[in-house]
Amino acid sequence: MLPGDVARFEPLAGGVSSDIWLVRVGSAEFCVKRALDRLRVAAEWRADVSRNAAEVRWLTDVAGLDSDLVPAVLASDPSIGAFAMEYLPPDQYEPWKAQLARGCVIPETAVTVGRQLAFIHAAFAKSGTAAVDFATDASFHDLRLEPYLLATARAHPDLASVLEALAERTARTKLTVVHGDVSPKNILLGARGPVFLDAECAWFGDPAFDLAFCLNHLLLKCLWTPVATEGFLASFDVLAQAYLAGVDWEPAAALERRAAALLPGLFLARVDGKSPVEYLTDEADRAKVRRFGRALVADPPSRFSSIAAAWRHELATS
Repeated sequence: MLPGDVARFEPLAGGVSSDIWLVRVGSAEFCVKRALDRLRVAAEWRADVSRNAAEVRWLTDVAGLDSDLVPAVLASDPSIGAFAMEYLPPDQYEPWKAQLARGCVIPETAVTVGRQLAFIHAAFAKSGTAAVDFATDASFHDLRLEPYLLATARAHPDLASVLEALAERTARTKLTVVHGDVSPKNILLGARGPVFLDAECAWFGDPAFDLAFCLNHLLLKCLWTPVATEGFLASFDVLAQAYLAGVDWEPAAALERRAAALLPGLFLARVDGKSPVEYLTDEADRAKVRRFGRALVADPPSRFSSIAAAWRHELATS
């Protein structure tokens, strides 16, 4: 930065929970992200802006493991809930979601995402300070358990006891640091491989949440881009396998059972929770999600393979 340089701020399209700007100062470019106390959704949804500091901590800690996995944090000010980070230009880094929307589904990408997510979880599971550093239970409840599982329980009273039990079990399971929003929109693909963004929900808890959350998106996108259904189902299988192969902090089968039981609740939440996916606008598609989700919430699966088989059957028969 030179004397006389003026900062130019350009709003960037992002999620519902933060303001994000691209800042240009002279020849330098970087991003600034500021957490919102009220999220941009139709339902009333508030969360403490202190989550911005948890995101900075997660990005910094993961950079210490492998700097290619995250954008670099350049500066932060927790008093205003904002931080600056490296800008990864769209001509070099494409959101995984954009690639999937075009029907470009590469199972090898899913393998890498699953492997890297397990690597991150395994490293945090061995940390002696992570349980204290990421003791963000209230924030995770406000950002994930309440708007997804508990809001969906209110929309489906006959399934409320099961959904509430899933939320309670997730809340009490403390094993490693959870990202909380591992979805294709928050993963950039480029020369560095998968780059993980948006760790506002970072929390020391149950890693099954991250795995179920990500796999859930691959199933839903069969309705968004039907021509790529086989690719989505193949990616679902290999991501799960790659992740489970890296689980060394607990028996992989135990984690799979929790994630498999949780996934249908998250699936149903994407039409009837506080954060419905924007691309499921056709009522027939929403009905498929409800029918499938309700059946598996009522009779929880224990294996990912049974979920994939049931979803394939639903798609073929409805």
